[in-house]
Amino acid sequence: MRKPVIAGNWKMYKTQAETRAFLAEFLPLVAESRDAEIVLAPPFTALAAAVDAARGSAVTIAAQDLHWEPEGAFTGEISARMLVETGCRGVIIGHSERRQYFHETDETVARKVRAALDAGLRPIVCLGETLPEREQGLTEQVLERQFRGGLGALTPGDFSSILLAYEPVWAIGTGRTATPQLAAAAHAFLRGLASASFGGDKAASARILYGGSVKPGNIRGLMAEEEIDGALVGGASLDPASMAAIVNFREG
Repeated sequence: MRKPVIAGNWKMYKTQAETRAFLAEFLPLVAESRDAEIVLAPPFTALAAAVDAARGSAVTIAAQDLHWEPEGAFTGEISARMLVETGCRGVIIGHSERRQYFHETDETVARKVRAALDAGLRPIVCLGETLPEREQGLTEQVLERQFRGGLGALTPGDFSSILLAYEPVWAIGTGRTATPQLAAAAHAFLRGLASASFGGDKAASARILYGGSVKPGNIRGLMAEEEIDGALVGGASLDPASMAAIVNFREG
């Protein structure tokens, strides 16, 4: 049985002080939680503070991006080795905002995934279609392109070390959420791609998160779908009580 993962992506929010305050309030709310792995992804500047504040808890800390090179003349970039030094254990790769605003490609996603795995970080690899692509019936075509372009060079062992996140771009930060059935269908399609590429066993154990305006009010419906293995939460992860309610979805 696949254990769910609830991951919070804080994007460009929270200072170090705000990060410590969040965790001071959040950790007691999830201290007894056993139903899901909990991941928080603060901005780079708050990673060390988050690792320190979460020490001894079940919460793991991830970054929101990285560069594929170990070092070099790449002003403003962060390497996997730098992330590892903070105590960070995972990293989000290929988020739609990175693709949309910073011209992330399937090729750069693939290079970043390789760098993360080589450094011992667990990648959370994001895939998803835009609204025009969905309306044109291109969802599966887009997902297949992103899957093969970003993950096609991995070995089955590599694949077993990553998390996937299906995030329909039209549902991110818009208040619109894919219905649980739509999300589950996309997850099933991705699992089929995984089976064809890496084998049925690896596909069956792969955890695929849903990301797209996840809130306390819709998490139970999403998690009722067998194909949905957790959530990549945006805005709702910024409030301790809201994020805790999502983590504790079985108690609602």
